Order: sequence, then structure tokens, then C-alpha cells
Amino acid sequence: MDHLYSLAKQLGDVLADAQLTITTAESCTGGGIAYCLTDVAGSSQWFHQAFVTYSNDAKQRLVKVPDMALEQYGAVSEPVVMAMAEGARERANADVAIAVSGVAGPSGGSEEKPAGTVWFAWAWREDETETEVCHFDGHRRQVREQTIAHALGHVLNRLQ
Repeated sequence: MDHLYSLAKQLGDVLADAQLTITTAESCTGGGIAYCLTDVAGSSQWFHQAFVTYSNDAKQRLVKVPDMALEQYGAVSEPVVMAMAEGARERANADVAIAVSGVAGPSGGSEEKPAGTVWFAWAWREDETETEVCHFDGHRRQVREQTIAHALGHVLNRLQ
């Protein structure tokens, strides 16, 4: 977890210097990204709130994911994670939002979306929402940690 703290600290420094705020909408990480960000002293300067949207109902109520997107594509999909990021950014009035939805495993996967499949979205106030799908190896904790690292690393790389 030290590498996650280091990544969150670096990102926090960049966000503070740029006077930007960040939020998260998390499913498979269960708040792990928000935990890493708030583990950094002074994070209240650039982090105000987050959304743990583990269930489909929470995705709909908290970050405005459309019913149709969930029904047509499923929770682990590009349209859903994009809606999560955009809804979280808007609700939190943040400059950037990270959203993740995936199958951490070991069960719950399918042929189409095996364990380790994670969709990411990053919604930027002044730019297009970016999405990406990754397939991670390992047990549940490893998949979640890789997801957190990838999510934070993408924002850090974009802002540096």
C-alpha cells in the first residue's frame, strides 16, 4: 500500500499546486481510491466528497447513471462508467472525477467480462471524458490495488 500512498501524495501535490479538486465514483474498489486520497495530509484542500456506488441502485441515485445504460450494457461497461464519472464530477462540482466499475473476482465474472476486467472513466471539467478498459491478473485485493494505482496514475500523468 506504500506505493498507493506515494502515488496519492504526488497527485495531491499536483492538484494543490494547480488549485484543482477531484472526486471519485467507485464500484469494485469500494471507496479504496477515496481512502488513498484522503490518507494524504491536507487532502481536504482538493478532495471534498466521493461516491461509493457498489449497487446499480446507488449508481442511479447518487451519480445519475441511466437505467437504460445499466440494462443494455451492464454495470461493467463503458457507458456506465462514463455516466458515473460525469455524474460524480457534476454532483461534487469537482474539476476531475475518477470512476471505476469492474469484476474484482474471484467470482462474478463471465466469458465476456472475466474477473479482473475493470472499466475506468476520467471526467474533466474543461475536456472530454476519457475511458479505458483493463484486464488485471491476481486475486481480489491485487485487482483492486492495480485498479487504484491505474486510476490515480492516469490523472497524475495527465496533469504533469
